[in-house]
Amino acid sequence: MTKERSELKSTGYEIFIGILSILSIVNLVLLYVVRDAALDTVLSVMNAIFSVIFLADFLYRIVTAPSAGAYFFKHFGWADLLASVPVAQFKILRIFRLIRVYRLLREVGVHTIVRALIKDRAGSSLYVLLLMGILVLEFGSLTMLRVEQYAPGANITSASDAIWYTIVTISTVGYGDQYPVTDMGRFIGSGIIVLGVGIFGTFTGYLANFFLAPKTPAPPVEAADTDTATVEGLRLRLEASEAKLTEIRKLLVEPT
Repeated sequence: MTKERSELKSTGYEIFIGILSILSIVNLVLLYVVRDAALDTVLSVMNAIFSVIFLADFLYRIVTAPSAGAYFFKHFGWADLLASVPVAQFKILRIFRLIRVYRLLREVGVHTIVRALIKDRAGSSLYVLLLMGILVLEFGSLTMLRVEQYAPGANITSASDAIWYTIVTISTVGYGDQYPVTDMGRFIGSGIIVLGVGIFGTFTGYLANFFLAPKTPAPPVEAADTDTATVEGLRLRLEASEAKLTEIRKLLVEPT
């Protein structure tokens, strides 16, 4: 009988969701502490992206849970659902996702988690790529806006300009309608381009390996197992032969 799955998923997935939860909570604090319209726009866009990811995470967990009711009421499924709603008052509930990561670290152990991440290199690389893309989108937009906003002749002057430039740059499209005019802005843009090439190049390789790699063959039968099976078969045959020989002897001894 296979072991039932709990609300905890793979190690890489739980760590990925935990890091996004931390980042979303930090963004929520910044929205209240720092009063800046451009910063508010970028963080609001990122929180909208987080809401979509967390809603998908809730649906994934409740569909794959062995008991949807137990997950929803006992394992903070209700908090996952409310935290994915785009309402600022509910976003603090994302802290319950951190409880899962803490539970994973406590029950499994750091060394076991590291070994699991190394063993599942393909899956871990995918989560790292997704996390890098989100970090570059947020901090690249904020940094580019801070550097370019008030520069002479700048055309990246608003939060939407910075987000659009970062998206088209990290995706290596580069329409050219938005571009940096300062040396620091060009340096930051070059870094975004390099990261974008690495992210999408690695992601393409991951998809190619996922769809085109041959299936893992069944493990070969160990020689020791083969020898054991052979000896067991010979023993059973010998016992059957001895039983038949005993019956023949009885027939020969009995008087006619």
